[in-house]
Amino acid sequence: MRIAVIGGGAAGCFCAIGVKRLRPGADVTLFEAGPKLLAKVAVTGGGRCNLTNSFRDVSLDGSPGGLRLEEIYPRGTQLMRRALRCFSPEDCRRWFEAEGVRLVIQEDQCVFPASQDAMQIVRTLERGLREAGVRVQTGARVTHIEAVADGGFRLEIPGQARTDREREFFDQVVVTVGGSSRERLQQLLPDGIEVTPCVPSLFTLKIADEGLRALMGTVVEQAGLSLAGTKFRSAGALLLTDWGVSGPATLRLSSYAARHLAENGYTGTLLINWLDGTEAGARAWIAATAAGNAHKQAAGTPPPGLTARLWRHLLRRAGLREDLRWAEMGGKGVSRLAATLCADAYPVAGRARFKEEFVTCGGVSLGSIDINTLESKQFPGLFFAGEALDVDAVTGGFNLQAAWSTGAVVAAHISADR
Repeated sequence: MRIAVIGGGAAGCFCAIGVKRLRPGADVTLFEAGPKLLAKVAVTGGGRCNLTNSFRDVSLDGSPGGLRLEEIYPRGTQLMRRALRCFSPEDCRRWFEAEGVRLVIQEDQCVFPASQDAMQIVRTLERGLREAGVRVQTGARVTHIEAVADGGFRLEIPGQARTDREREFFDQVVVTVGGSSRERLQQLLPDGIEVTPCVPSLFTLKIADEGLRALMGTVVEQAGLSLAGTKFRSAGALLLTDWGVSGPATLRLSSYAARHLAENGYTGTLLINWLDGTEAGARAWIAATAAGNAHKQAAGTPPPGLTARLWRHLLRRAGLREDLRWAEMGGKGVSRLAATLCADAYPVAGRARFKEEFVTCGGVSLGSIDINTLESKQFPGLFFAGEALDVDAVTGGFNLQAAWSTGAVVAAHISADR
């Protein structure tokens, strides 16, 4: 039994180790186009490797309380619900701890190696490949998978001398590469497999407003974001930068609205709810603050969670003088201020990459596969995991968990007697 795994990232390496451990007699070869394995894992989490999340605040079974799985995996929710049953976050932590990696769970429930060194995860997986006996070929870009009429597959790898045609044949193939383009995947795969266009998913937003950008470094611990004219909403910490907005709230919104923003050239109107509350709640705060500070300047009494600099900016946005006293605000001023606090509008002027990481949505359409086994419906023996699938998540360790879980699903379902 010869098995090829295409892609030396998190899902590919994890799947190859799993297959070889479950089928020790199988001949497993891992192909990686680049010069080294796990290049993205080495930089994820700012070089610390946020390898999973505790999922403490996520409702996996749809029960009330916690984030819905749809809010974590905006594409591929049902597939991930099944995959997480096969290989859960707890399974992930146990697996790495059994390999000698001590883990820590942060207050935000992100899981990191205690060493805070992503290279420890890279070395652990590389050691797993060696000890399992997986053949590794780097600098080997597979350009096409040909389905053989009577079963199995042949791989095209330009630049490699192939004197024996049988060396190109594999009984089963696992594809884990993605994140580049629809055309690249379609060229790689046998004809007939539907591929959803690949577009960036986690990114920050560029805002041209100079007043906002002058507040670079300001953090609002809980803000709400939305795109005007759409149903896309997010909430969480917001970071103001010298190019626009970043932080968990922005990254989450970019994930939810990835396709919409791509289709609209990364333009639109960003609405910031600075208090992450209702306009009625903002009016109530204004009324209470004005009642207790009637003769004080409004600029000296910012809402909880907003800095003095940001508050002065918002007063200007509402058309109010910084030296205005609360008693002088009037009904129109209250209305403008409440609207600014809850729906402060800024034109979006593009996107920016999030640090060194790069996540996309898109890939092999989930309608083309059995979501229980991740096997192609059209080509038995052809499996998909990780970035090859049209599955992606918000930031926080959830994308790597998807890689481990889908890799484990494929490893569990590859059978030597096909």
